[in-house]
Amino acid sequence: MRLVSDPVYGEVDLTASAEELNRLASAVAEGKGLLGSTPSPDADALAGIEVKGTAGPGVLVHLDPERQFLVISGDSAGRAVLADNLRGMASAEDGGHLHIDYFPGHFYLAEGSLPLVVNSPHGGMPTR
Repeated sequence: MRLVSDPVYGEVDLTASAEELNRLASAVAEGKGLLGSTPSPDADALAGIEVKGTAGPGVLVHLDPERQFLVISGDSAGRAVLADNLRGMASAEDGGHLHIDYFPGHFYLAEGSLPLVVNSPHGGMPTR
Protein backbone atom coordinates (compact mmCIF):
# COMPACT_ATOMS: atom_id res chain seq x y z
CA MET A 1 0.00 0.00 0.00
CA ARG A 2 1.22 3.49 -0.85
CA LEU A 3 -0.19 6.58 0.87
CA VAL A 4 0.79 10.08 -0.19
CA SER A 5 -0.55 13.30 1.29
CA ASP A 6 -0.89 16.01 -1.36
CA PRO A 7 -0.58 19.39 0.37
CA VAL A 8 -1.41 21.25 -2.87
CA TYR A 9 -4.82 19.62 -3.30
CA GLY A 10 -5.33 18.83 0.40
CA GLU A 11 -6.06 15.17 -0.26
CA VAL A 12 -4.51 11.76 0.35
CA ASP A 13 -3.81 9.40 -2.53
CA LEU A 14 -4.08 5.67 -1.74
CA THR A 15 -2.71 3.02 -4.09
CA ALA A 16 -3.06 -0.59 -2.99
CA SER A 17 -3.50 -4.13 -4.24
CA ALA A 18 -6.95 -5.73 -4.18
CA GLU A 19 -5.86 -7.78 -1.16
CA GLU A 20 -4.71 -4.64 0.70
CA LEU A 21 -7.94 -2.79 -0.12
CA ASN A 22 -9.97 -5.74 1.14
CA ARG A 23 -7.90 -5.82 4.36
CA LEU A 24 -8.54 -2.09 4.80
CA ALA A 25 -12.26 -2.60 4.12
CA SER A 26 -12.40 -5.32 6.79
CA ALA A 27 -10.66 -3.06 9.33
CA VAL A 28 -13.05 -0.20 8.48
CA ALA A 29 -16.10 -2.47 8.86
CA GLU A 30 -14.79 -3.86 12.15
CA GLY A 31 -13.84 -0.43 13.49
CA LYS A 32 -10.27 -1.24 14.41
CA GLY A 33 -6.99 -1.85 12.70
CA LEU A 34 -3.54 -0.57 11.96
CA LEU A 35 -2.17 -1.00 8.44
CA GLY A 36 1.32 0.04 7.43
CA SER A 37 2.26 1.46 4.07
CA THR A 38 5.24 0.72 1.88
CA PRO A 39 8.20 2.93 2.75
CA SER A 40 8.59 5.66 0.15
CA PRO A 41 11.17 8.34 -0.58
CA ASP A 42 8.26 10.76 -1.11
CA ALA A 43 8.48 13.62 1.37
CA ASP A 44 4.70 13.53 1.72
CA ALA A 45 4.40 9.74 2.16
CA LEU A 46 2.39 8.52 5.14
CA ALA A 47 3.33 5.63 7.43
CA GLY A 48 -0.05 3.91 7.39
CA ILE A 49 -3.73 3.93 8.28
CA GLU A 50 -5.34 3.58 11.68
CA VAL A 51 -9.02 2.68 11.94
CA LYS A 52 -11.08 3.41 15.07
CA GLY A 53 -14.71 2.85 15.87
CA THR A 54 -16.32 5.91 17.47
CA ALA A 55 -19.84 7.11 18.18
CA GLY A 56 -19.84 9.37 15.12
CA PRO A 57 -21.97 10.75 13.65
CA GLY A 58 -20.51 9.65 10.35
CA VAL A 59 -16.94 8.87 9.36
CA LEU A 60 -14.07 11.29 9.82
CA VAL A 61 -10.95 10.89 7.67
CA HIS A 62 -8.04 12.93 9.01
CA LEU A 63 -4.27 13.03 9.41
CA ASP A 64 -2.31 12.40 12.56
CA PRO A 65 0.66 14.60 11.58
CA GLU A 66 2.79 13.52 14.52
CA ARG A 67 2.74 9.84 13.53
CA GLN A 68 2.17 10.51 9.79
CA PHE A 69 -0.90 8.26 9.78
CA LEU A 70 -4.22 8.59 8.02
CA VAL A 71 -6.94 8.01 10.64
CA ILE A 72 -10.40 6.75 9.74
CA SER A 73 -12.88 6.89 12.61
CA GLY A 74 -16.62 6.82 12.91
CA ASP A 75 -19.85 5.05 13.63
CA SER A 76 -20.62 1.54 12.39
CA ALA A 77 -23.24 2.61 9.81
CA GLY A 78 -20.89 5.10 8.11
CA ARG A 79 -17.95 2.70 8.29
CA ALA A 80 -20.07 -0.01 6.64
CA VAL A 81 -20.74 2.24 3.63
CA LEU A 82 -17.06 3.17 3.33
CA ALA A 83 -16.05 -0.49 3.64
CA ASP A 84 -18.45 -1.41 0.81
CA ASN A 85 -16.96 1.36 -1.36
CA LEU A 86 -13.43 0.08 -0.69
CA ARG A 87 -14.44 -3.50 -1.52
CA GLY A 88 -16.06 -2.24 -4.71
CA MET A 89 -12.84 -0.56 -5.77
CA ALA A 90 -10.86 -3.71 -4.92
CA SER A 91 -13.08 -5.79 -7.18
CA ALA A 92 -13.48 -3.28 -10.04
CA GLU A 93 -11.55 -5.06 -12.76
CA ASP A 94 -11.69 -2.21 -15.26
CA GLY A 95 -9.55 0.34 -13.41
CA GLY A 96 -10.35 3.85 -12.29
CA HIS A 97 -10.35 5.57 -8.93
CA LEU A 98 -12.78 6.56 -6.21
CA HIS A 99 -13.02 10.06 -4.75
CA ILE A 100 -14.16 10.10 -1.14
CA ASP A 101 -14.93 13.79 -0.54
CA TYR A 102 -17.04 15.47 2.11
CA PHE A 103 -19.70 17.98 1.06
CA PRO A 104 -22.44 19.55 3.21
CA GLY A 105 -25.12 16.95 3.83
CA HIS A 106 -22.89 14.00 2.88
CA PHE A 107 -24.67 10.84 4.00
CA TYR A 108 -21.72 9.12 5.72
CA LEU A 109 -18.71 11.47 5.89
CA ALA A 110 -18.35 13.89 8.79
CA GLU A 111 -17.57 17.56 8.29
CA GLY A 112 -13.82 18.14 8.27
CA SER A 113 -13.02 14.85 6.53
CA LEU A 114 -9.93 14.96 4.39
CA PRO A 115 -10.49 14.08 0.72
CA LEU A 116 -9.23 10.58 -0.12
CA VAL A 117 -8.55 9.22 -3.61
CA VAL A 118 -8.53 5.41 -3.79
CA ASN A 119 -6.90 4.08 -6.94
CA SER A 120 -7.99 0.82 -8.53
CA PRO A 121 -5.43 -1.97 -8.27
CA HIS A 122 -6.02 -2.36 -12.02
CA GLY A 123 -4.92 1.23 -12.79
CA GLY A 124 -6.13 3.67 -15.39
CA MET A 125 -9.60 4.86 -16.19
CA PRO A 126 -12.50 2.41 -16.54
CA THR A 127 -13.20 0.94 -19.95
CA ARG A 128 -16.98 1.15 -19.48
